Amino acid sequence: MDTPSRLGEETTRRFVLRHIRLLSPGAGDLRRFLTAGKKIIITTVQKFPFILDEIGDDHRGRTFAIIIDEAHSSQGGRTAAKMNIALAAGGAEEEEETVEDAINRLMEARKVLPNASYFAFTATPKNRTLEVFGVAVPDGGKIRHVPFHSYTMKQAIQEGFILDVLKYYTPVDSYYRLMKTVEDDPRFDTKRAQKKLRKYVESHDHAIRQKAEIMVDHFHSQVIAHRKIGGAARAMVITNGIQRAIQYFHAFQTYLAERKSPYQAVVAFSGEHEYGGRKVTEATLNGFPSSQIEDLIQKDPYRFLIVADKFQTGYDEPLLHTMYVDKTLSGVKAVQTLSRLNRARPQKYDTFVLDFMNDADAIRDSFEPYYRTTILSEETDPNKLHDLKAALDNYQVYAWGQVEELVALYLGGADRDRLDPILDACVAAYKADLDENGQVDFKGKGKAFTRTYGFLASILPFSNADWEKLSIFLNFLVPKLPAPEEQDLSKGILEAIDMDSYRVEAQATMAIVLPDADAEIGPVPAAGGGRKPEPELDILSNILKTFNEMFGNIDWKDRDKIGKVIAEELPAKVAADKAYQNAMKNSDKQNARIEHDKALQRAVIELLSDHTELFKQFSDNPSFKKWLSETIFAATYEQGGAA
Repeated sequence: MDTPSRLGEETTRRFVLRHIRLLSPGAGDLRRFLTAGKKIIITTVQKFPFILDEIGDDHRGRTFAIIIDEAHSSQGGRTAAKMNIALAAGGAEEEEETVEDAINRLMEARKVLPNASYFAFTATPKNRTLEVFGVAVPDGGKIRHVPFHSYTMKQAIQEGFILDVLKYYTPVDSYYRLMKTVEDDPRFDTKRAQKKLRKYVESHDHAIRQKAEIMVDHFHSQVIAHRKIGGAARAMVITNGIQRAIQYFHAFQTYLAERKSPYQAVVAFSGEHEYGGRKVTEATLNGFPSSQIEDLIQKDPYRFLIVADKFQTGYDEPLLHTMYVDKTLSGVKAVQTLSRLNRARPQKYDTFVLDFMNDADAIRDSFEPYYRTTILSEETDPNKLHDLKAALDNYQVYAWGQVEELVALYLGGADRDRLDPILDACVAAYKADLDENGQVDFKGKGKAFTRTYGFLASILPFSNADWEKLSIFLNFLVPKLPAPEEQDLSKGILEAIDMDSYRVEAQATMAIVLPDADAEIGPVPAAGGGRKPEPELDILSNILKTFNEMFGNIDWKDRDKIGKVIAEELPAKVAADKAYQNAMKNSDKQNARIEHDKALQRAVIELLSDHTELFKQFSDNPSFKKWLSETIFAATYEQGGAA
């Protein structure tokens, strides 16, 4: 087979068309193609569960090459296990199968097949992906996992296969002031109130209109006027939810009409939603079916694609040149979202990002693990499953006899109404015997066990029947467990305030430079559970005062930037400090506070050149230093403990 050494998009297409036998659109076709012994089948892993009972044994014992595009951790889940059963070298399940036989068969099905070779491709390898598909390399007393082969983001950019989406990145700062509209001074939960206030400000019609005008004006003056992609450039607007996307769509259409622009916007979201007292969908707002969005965005007058999750990943449109971001992004999601711009095409020489919600440091941290080769620092410790199971057993929400009974019924094909009485008894014990913190911890650890076991079972050299049984049981039980009732002590705050002022200011355009070194990521975290955080009550005037001071009205010479530094940059830098992270995970609160104060000192010193006033206040004003230390610790310690 004349496989090219490196496949470009068009070369790949010709190669596949030359050698492919059949394309499988449905489970029926997959069944027929497998039994007929077809050489190449393109399908999805979700089709395998529907063919198990009818597939027969004719194909079993063959060898398979399983090529996985966009490999993610879901490849280790229950659906992938069904694929393994279908393709396994052994025979089908016996007619007189005992419960233990069935458990053993399920455990073996989770493991990678000895009669198959796996080729997994991904641009954003997670720790699970590397541990399942990577090459194990001994390194002292631990095992590291590295990709079998890598074509890095850096190399792809250098060779012109994709564009560098971080070369022209512009953050936008928001400044605003809220005022109290009630005579009394009610008390609210501070942290919840702050989140609600931020959402209120950024989704306010006045704010949406201002940001929409900035986006439209920028597109006309900087994208169209400079004939980006030969004058054919498109823009994508990333919003924080469907309601926000619809708001932006109306704001765009109104402002585009006001400035007599020849262009229009398209909005993309899933389902039907109420807005302005009526039900709306993509089709009713756009004026054409949803199936036509990808084709029509390539044609005038449509130049703006406003999205709420939809099209943020996997969307391939080389005409996208500019992205306007009004949504918090981090990690893989940030990389996948901004990478919508990176498709190369003739006359496309650059891209541009205008970001209203994130800063350069956060985006840099998100991209850093994927710029060069990503390496898994060490393997996941299976002993964590012993710890989780022991903790779950100790809560006595279930008896092991109940686990055994439910698993036997389930594997025997019993109807759901025979399983529910067992589960309902456990739910009753959960509600009656556990306080709120116990419920939070049990449910969190239950989710952690099923998630971690589903992954580890595919790679462990041994099997544990009790883990398999508990995993089956918890997959039924956890969804039935009610979340602890939680009183919203910030309810009513939005009725007691109003917007006094709002403005946005674009910062200097910058190139975000990524480090030229391989990146290490840690193993799969197996911890779970936690405690319900205690609400911190304060009066409305104090909450507004703190909010306004943090985000827009501190009495500094450089007051527009200081609020964001205190609210976002410092907590992020302190929370990322390795010594502090280690203390939060492995020590008590007192020792964690000691490491926090050291981390804060280091973070403030790092800001010396850019924020001398902040450094001076921190060094010379004991009251300010105490307040800042308590504020940053309260934010980062709770977050670290919850993680």
